[in-house]
Amino acid sequence: MAPLGIALGLRAAPSATNIPNYAPAFLSFHFIWAYGVLSSRTLKQWYGIDHNESPRYDLDKYGNDAVKSGQITQKQLDMLRRNESAHANAVENYAFFVGAIGFASLAGVDRRLINRAGLTYTLARVAYGFVYILIEDRRWSQLRGITWWIGNCSCLYLLWEAGSKLNETVSP
Repeated sequence: MAPLGIALGLRAAPSATNIPNYAPAFLSFHFIWAYGVLSSRTLKQWYGIDHNESPRYDLDKYGNDAVKSGQITQKQLDMLRRNESAHANAVENYAFFVGAIGFASLAGVDRRLINRAGLTYTLARVAYGFVYILIEDRRWSQLRGITWWIGNCSCLYLLWEAGSKLNETVSP
């Protein structure tokens, strides 16, 4: 397996065919990140307000009562709500990433470009999750939009590269 620097195109490779495509690893990571790590169930269980019979409505049904009773603070409830939103956005955005990286792979886009865009998307989406959940200040929360656009631009880049590859003229 090629070292990461070669796989990202940061160092010269002895042969372009020896460069791995990390798309399956990126897809696996983002599935676990979106559906597991960012799931709000863990934090709701931690604070004791998780109700498995209808977990999507826990915060609406029990959040304010938990604050009134002193079980959690308003700040914790606000963080739990941001966690739910970050989770929902990661799940929604996963399909775009799957389409972009899959399409680029099938179109034959250079693996180094796929790996670079996948890493860019990964760093942006991880930062997005942390920024969304942990930052409550209105001005600093603008970082969320920046990281969202960086991630989506890496997907748009992959789609552009795939389109370019598919539309290359074949010389006779």
